[in-house]
Amino acid sequence: MAKPPMRDESPSSPLQALAAAGRLQQVYIDGTWVRPAGQALFELVDPSTEQAVAEIALGDAQDVAHAVAAARGAFGAWSATAPQQRAELLQRLHALVLARAETLAQAISLEMGSAITVARAAQVPVAAEHLRVVADLAGSYAFVKPRGSAVIQREAIGVCGLITPWNWPLYQITAKVGPALAAGCTVVLKPSELSPLSALLFAELVHEAGVPAGVFNLVPGTGPEVGTALATHPEVDMISITGSTRAGVLVAQAAAPTVKRVAQELGGKSPNLILPDADLARAIPAAVAAGMRNVGQSCSAPTRMIVPRARLAEVEQLAREAVATMVVGDPHSPATTHGPLANRAQFQRVQALIAVGLAEGARLVCGGPGRPAGLERGFYAQPTLFSDVLPAMRIAQEEIFGPVLVIMAYDSVDEAVAIANATEYGLGAHVQGQDLAAARAVALRIRAGQVHINNPAWRPDVPFGGYKQSGNGREYGVEGLEEYLETKAILGWGETAATP
Repeated sequence: MAKPPMRDESPSSPLQALAAAGRLQQVYIDGTWVRPAGQALFELVDPSTEQAVAEIALGDAQDVAHAVAAARGAFGAWSATAPQQRAELLQRLHALVLARAETLAQAISLEMGSAITVARAAQVPVAAEHLRVVADLAGSYAFVKPRGSAVIQREAIGVCGLITPWNWPLYQITAKVGPALAAGCTVVLKPSELSPLSALLFAELVHEAGVPAGVFNLVPGTGPEVGTALATHPEVDMISITGSTRAGVLVAQAAAPTVKRVAQELGGKSPNLILPDADLARAIPAAVAAGMRNVGQSCSAPTRMIVPRARLAEVEQLAREAVATMVVGDPHSPATTHGPLANRAQFQRVQALIAVGLAEGARLVCGGPGRPAGLERGFYAQPTLFSDVLPAMRIAQEEIFGPVLVIMAYDSVDEAVAIANATEYGLGAHVQGQDLAAARAVALRIRAGQVHINNPAWRPDVPFGGYKQSGNGREYGVEGLEEYLETKAILGWGETAATP
């Protein structure tokens, strides 16, 4: 079901507010909004209309050097603050995000096409939750632990370069900035130039929250320019990147000569393994919703549905019915469940891989190439289901990053587990079944960093990260905080002082 896009020209829109404040042409360095040294401009395109709506100033290597110097200068004082002081600042920032939730949601809907209902219910609230959880951790975490006569000190690693993607723009920012600040690190944030509005608004909130000058710095820019400058800078102690596996490899290679820590949350091709005893009427609609959340633009989305061969026809029918309830259209309408893909390059990739699936012989259950009926413009894709998909097919192996699910049949649970693990990725996985002991046994066999049994609620306090080419390191919760800490062992701390 599709609706033609509409345009909200409200004078109080986030875009117009940012433009009026001059933020679209500025970067945030050392507590001040300044014009960047870089001269490049990026044309921000509304994905629902394909029309340019703004020009964003991009930073360059000189801006990175300026920002890193500010972060290095602020590190000593910030890392020495009491953890409770850092917790209180993060609590203020959390409150500000909630207070400006509608503005942030509108910005995300405009910059990357998220349905406004999704932006309000997921994009902004889960971003705020990262700040709440890490604020609690900062006030309770034991940064110093005795071990006999020794002491184990966990202390801030230093200046951190944070590289975030366009698909969950605010969520990924808070997942990195929150624990870095809680640990006592100072940061230089490079948001995706494809979705910069929420990052600019977040920087305003950081300033309003009273983060000291130099502790947080924002330099929008491209990966080859700003990302590379961060990765190669000798005064940057750590890089945390969320993005494609290709981008993660390039950042790690650039960072290697300076031997800095690199944390990577990269691509995925997550399985959703439906066990033979699963209640399909509950499991399949949930599986389709999970695989197509955020229009499939989630690295951990379970886009491979692995189902019992004997129940294949029933699965296909239930999945087809679930897709039929989706409303694709204007992301600013409250009736819309799925907006456009975020940008032209992603739209073209999704269309190309749908064509690949057809050429490979996969059977189209619903959807297919082209836009939904009635949508002539915008980066809209049809929610698409393929069946009779074999593990060697490209659509079973490559991350499509769009509303495309593949259904793969199995004859035994052992075969199903083998299919689930037959990928270069290992970020997330789902298991559905009524016998909880059997579902747990399967979950233990899947090579992925996070496994969901029977669609549990999202948890911001449990670690998230990947095996294999899905990356290394963990985000969220205690493990996410500890990524930004060094470990120092001090021996003899508890020994009796030597007699002269």
